[in-house]
Amino acid sequence: MPVLARRGFTLIELMIAVVLLGLVSAAVYKVLINSQRVYLAQTQTIDLQQNIRAAAAILPAEFRELDAADGDLKAMTATSVRIRAMRELAFVCTDPVLGGGLGQITLTVRQTPIYGTRQTFLKGDSILVYWEGNATTRADDQWLPAQLQQDAVAGVCNDSLVATNPAYLLTLQPSWINDPSLNRAGAITRGAPVRGFDKVAYELYQAPAPDNNWYLGQRNPAAGGTIQPMIGPLIGANGVTFTYLDSVGTQTADSSKVSQIRIVLRARTASPIRSGGTGVQAYKIDSVDTWVALRNNPRCGPGSLPPIPCN
Repeated sequence: MPVLARRGFTLIELMIAVVLLGLVSAAVYKVLINSQRVYLAQTQTIDLQQNIRAAAAILPAEFRELDAADGDLKAMTATSVRIRAMRELAFVCTDPVLGGGLGQITLTVRQTPIYGTRQTFLKGDSILVYWEGNATTRADDQWLPAQLQQDAVAGVCNDSLVATNPAYLLTLQPSWINDPSLNRAGAITRGAPVRGFDKVAYELYQAPAPDNNWYLGQRNPAAGGTIQPMIGPLIGANGVTFTYLDSVGTQTADSSKVSQIRIVLRARTASPIRSGGTGVQAYKIDSVDTWVALRNNPRCGPGSLPPIPCN
C-alpha cells in the first residue's frame, strides 16, 4: 500500500482510547486501594486479637500462682495490682537444722528438677519457703519469705540411699526465723517446696507524647525499673479494670481475703480503620472478661468467710 494511502488514528479514536484507558486505570486503582484498606484492616484486627489473647494468657497465669492469705497480693486498685510473681520452684532435699540459735540458716535444694523461668539462685533473690509446722494439721501451714545473702553454692542432697544428687546451698539472711515458735526442729521438712519470686506491678498508664496511647504495663518496683508496655493500645483511662472478690463472691478491699480476680480489658486498634462498608474510619474495639481463681483459694482458716476451722 502506498505511503500516502495509509490511514492513522483519528482524533475521535484517540479520545475514545484515552477514555477507556482512564476508566480501566481508575477501576484498577480502586481495586488496589480497597485491597490495601482491607489488608490494613485485617492486620490491625489481628494485632488487636493478639493483644487480647496475650492478656488472657499472661495475667491469669500470673494470678493463679498467688496466695492472698500469705501476702502475695501487695497492693491493689481498680487499675493496678502489685504481686509476688512466681518465677521458680525447687524442693528442699535435706532437713535444715532448726531449733537452735537464731543465726544464719542454710537450705539445701535439689538442682533438678527446678521449674520456672530461672534455673539457679543468685544473691538478693527473694524466696518463699514452705513451713509445715505440725504435720498432723494444716491450720498452721504457711510460707515464710526469705532473701539470699549470696549466690547459690554447689552441694549434694542426702535424700537417697543409693545415690547423691547435686544440690544448691542457699544461705538466708541472719535471724531469718526470729520467732522461737517458728524456729523449731522438724518445722521445715525434706521435700518442702521453695518458690522464687519477683515483686511485679501491673498498671494502666498513658504513654508520653507523641504516643499518648494507654497501655497495661509491667514494672519491678523493688528494682526501680521503668514501666514497660505489655498490652495495648487500650481505649483510654478505663481500658483495664481489676475487681477483687472473696470466697463467697463479694467484692473486697482486704488483700488477704481475695479469692478471685476479675480482669476486664478493653483494647483498640493502633489506628482507625474502615469496616462494615461504610467508608468511615474508626477504631475497632474488642474486650476480654476473665475470672481467675487464686492458688489455695481459702476454704478454711482465717481467709474463709465465714471463718471455718481447718482440721
